Amino acid sequence: MSLYTPLIAGLVLVGIPAFATDAGMPGEQTPHFGLMVNERGILCKDGMLYRGFGVNYFDAFIRVLLDPEDTSYEAGFQVLAEYGIPFARVMFTGFWPRDMQLYLEDREVYFQRMDGVVRAAEKHGIGLIPSLFWYSGMVPDLVGEPRNQWRNPDSKTHAFMRQYVREVVTRYRNSPAIWGWEFGNEYNLAADLPNAAEHRPKIVPHLGTATQRSEQDDLTHEMIRMAVRTFAQEVHRYDPYRILPSGHSIPRPSAWHQWEEGTWTRDTPEQMFEILAGQHPDPINMISVHIYDEALERLDMLITMVEKLGKPLFVGEFGIAGFGAETERAFGELLERLVQASVPLAALWVYDYRRQDALNVTGTNSRAYQLKALAEVNRRLVSP
Repeated sequence: MSLYTPLIAGLVLVGIPAFATDAGMPGEQTPHFGLMVNERGILCKDGMLYRGFGVNYFDAFIRVLLDPEDTSYEAGFQVLAEYGIPFARVMFTGFWPRDMQLYLEDREVYFQRMDGVVRAAEKHGIGLIPSLFWYSGMVPDLVGEPRNQWRNPDSKTHAFMRQYVREVVTRYRNSPAIWGWEFGNEYNLAADLPNAAEHRPKIVPHLGTATQRSEQDDLTHEMIRMAVRTFAQEVHRYDPYRILPSGHSIPRPSAWHQWEEGTWTRDTPEQMFEILAGQHPDPINMISVHIYDEALERLDMLITMVEKLGKPLFVGEFGIAGFGAETERAFGELLERLVQASVPLAALWVYDYRRQDALNVTGTNSRAYQLKALAEVNRRLVSP
């Protein structure tokens, strides 16, 4: 049972400074805000076991980053609060290197825009799970390195990662709106692809990318493991309490064979378990997956594996594309499967994202029934 219910969704804690305006020190006391994993590997909030279903509000920050007049996140959080949606997963950086130009030129203004998002989330009682390095190619391109530098702790890529973690985590670690810190989005799906040359990062020079690609931009499981582990260690220096999901999707059905053999051969359950464990090294303390389409068929097996690993599950994305009665029925079945599987934390893809019409959910469009369904699930989890 959770203390966070729709009835208190508008509560804002007072008397504690929301943002740290200095860099902070690793040894400083951090209030126990947000979500935590206890010594038994169970997700908790406010000292009690927690289960909750939220949304992905992917572009809540980048809208205002690119356009200071676009503060639509304020109205967006208000609608989520009205529906009793407890939290949102949000990209907390730019997507393309060009999007980070303001950060490079005027960090104070950059963070003022981010402050507005966090402050609005506090106001409306919405938790945030910021994803700090969403796109795997953004940071390497920004610092002029290939993607394989995610494996090199002495690289410019890692130096930027450490700097950004320090600045963001120390600034917002005292905010009750922050529920956890996520590394990125679906890096694992790019690992050891047999056809990696066909899936290298896009070349879009006017968006700040590199002007050419090579095998040095191909990701491996070892690179991603290093990046994720180093990220988690760095966050732990400043905030040792909150959850640390990776942001990965469910492993590809052939992930182990891609890693070991460079083939698309389907993995055995034992091989999938090995990959799942390897993609979530300590101090990553949650198993992150995204569930779409055929992945739902592996949900029961996944639940068993997660229990063996002793880390709670975060279904960071789930959703059904389309419109009409059949889509509504399929969505209801998917949502109920996640509930019955005792998934502790899950986030719908996607809230108020205008570029994906078939998946977009708002409080007023034809897919608003999904917010209503989430609200009902959260009420059931509070009062089963």
